Amino acid sequence: MLPDPTPETRHFWDGCRQGELRLQRCTECDGGSYFPPRPFCPKCGSRKVETFKASGQGVLWSYVINMRPRPDMGTEPYAIAVVRLAEGPKMMTNITGCPQTPEALKLDMPLKVAFAKQNDDISLPFFEPAGA
Repeated sequence: MLPDPTPETRHFWDGCRQGELRLQRCTECDGGSYFPPRPFCPKCGSRKVETFKASGQGVLWSYVINMRPRPDMGTEPYAIAVVRLAEGPKMMTNITGCPQTPEALKLDMPLKVAFAKQNDDISLPFFEPAGA
């Protein structure tokens, strides 16, 4: 199952396809950056928001290891994670590039974004250890 971009999220998915993690921030208040994409500030409600290229850096904030993957996700356990981005927002994603075990997945470990092309329109943002 892949996402179906909407006019409100198209900039995010276009960025992923181009290898950029894009966030939004309000130009009216000091609400900071936010995720998921939406056409208004979640703090003040203003529609004066801008899109910007994020650093792609973050830390592992939380995770669970799915021991019973869906049939279309393969047979191996995988981590469903929440990453706290360097810019502040949290993002649900998957961790790649390391064993999917509690010994390898340490909370607060530095991560970087890695994009996985799914088709001509969608690349998904996953995260891997920053040293990888």
